[in-house]
Amino acid sequence: MTTPDAPALIQMTGIKKVFLTDEVETHALQDIHFHIKKGEYVAISGPSGCGKTTLLSILGLLDTPSGGQYLLEGQQVSGLAPIERARVRNRQIGFIFQAFNLIGDLTVFENVELPLTYRDMPAGERRDRVAAALERVGMSHRTKHYPTQLSGGQQQRVAVARAVAGDPAILLADEPTGNLDSKNGEAVMELLRELNAAGSTICMVTHDSRYASHAGREVHLFDGRVVEAGAAAMA
Repeated sequence: MTTPDAPALIQMTGIKKVFLTDEVETHALQDIHFHIKKGEYVAISGPSGCGKTTLLSILGLLDTPSGGQYLLEGQQVSGLAPIERARVRNRQIGFIFQAFNLIGDLTVFENVELPLTYRDMPAGERRDRVAAALERVGMSHRTKHYPTQLSGGQQQRVAVARAVAGDPAILLADEPTGNLDSKNGEAVMELLRELNAAGSTICMVTHDSRYASHAGREVHLFDGRVVEAGAAAMA
């Protein structure tokens, strides 16, 4: 959970994103002013096509804005070279995707370990981090299983473990319950809430108001603009 005097982990000022196709300009994001404090749990909500995923892609350095400034932990990141963007993504951002994005021919343990191998981290430290992450999500008993041997809810728990194993500055969750039934969806939401209570900073994109209410603050987008931002109604 955040405190009132917590520093801004993410600060966006005047962010815009324009897509050019066949000489037609599509303004996906327009003049976005947005911040996330360390320890916050923020939900980005809005109807399909409002710019939620585009904003999350920019937050996660998977895409670059057409204009504006993006500071991550005080560092200007919107203009970084591709290799630097990849380094920041690997070390400072944890991703949780709707489709889980687990690798089918790797075990649970290997899936969680994979991002850590790109850090030149000693094998012993990788093992400790993976074990701790799987313990946090209640999947220590499935380390040798493959994704196809897991339920959807279990796969998403492994995906969360992969995201937190590297101790990122922020977790970005893109519709993390989209492929789950309501029971498993609520379980994943409870897991994210527990992670936030333990100190993780989380930004989640969702179109479902039930899940947005789990966050401490909701930012509502419409036609590429922030139209409402405030405290979410806690579930």
